[in-house]
Amino acid sequence: MIAPAFAGLEAQLWLWLLAMVRPGAALLAAPLFGAAAVPVQLRVILSLAVGIAALNSAPFALPEEGLASVAGVALVAAEVIAGLSLGFALQIGYSAAFIAGETIANAMGLGFSSMVDPLSGQPTPVVGRFLSIIATFLLLAMDGHLLLIRYIIASYEALPPGNLMPASAFHSIAAFGGTMFAAGVIIALPVTFTLILVQLVMGMLARTAPSLNLFAVGLPATLLAGLVLLAIAAPAMGEAITQVLSASLDLTRMLAGG
Repeated sequence: MIAPAFAGLEAQLWLWLLAMVRPGAALLAAPLFGAAAVPVQLRVILSLAVGIAALNSAPFALPEEGLASVAGVALVAAEVIAGLSLGFALQIGYSAAFIAGETIANAMGLGFSSMVDPLSGQPTPVVGRFLSIIATFLLLAMDGHLLLIRYIIASYEALPPGNLMPASAFHSIAAFGGTMFAAGVIIALPVTFTLILVQLVMGMLARTAPSLNLFAVGLPATLLAGLVLLAIAAPAMGEAITQVLSASLDLTRMLAGG
């Protein structure tokens, strides 16, 4: 026999579990929260906190057969897709810094040197890691992590549990993905173009002075020029990364609004 005070506890727990699905999927796909260094327990706690707050934004109703049914699986799948879309939209803009870093690293001759990125767990060029740290600081400075949580909660008003995201949302994400590649090249363009000029000068020196050891002179010169150019272009690159992150947050807000 169940005590009267705990009569509706099981139904409430199932509602909390359903409310955790969309925030959990969004935090898993989003930057910062989805990093490999973030403990799973922390993501679960955040998903529960955001899900409980979302219970007041939209009516939650479990299928009559429960979540362990065809209707329940379809409901959970729709929540997972909605959450992944919100988090992945922000992740796309964040990845522009990685693309810019890889482009600059290849131009500097640092493409062979890589370190494990704690956000993705994959080897990343050192310049890409440097720009990702800048993107992390800029995202935190513009309260991007708080805006993401706000948009997740707001998405329940436009997309109540069980409703599928419109096809136009996936088209917008795919189109923004192409913009992300262009943004990464634009961020790296000032430094990369100048480094190409430095390499052209090194090539002319190699033709005029064949006895010159190009590897002993060219690589240090390119590295030194790259470091100086990174220091000079850091404000402009930071502004460009901020614009890309703002665009990704705008896309997340648009997806949250249905």
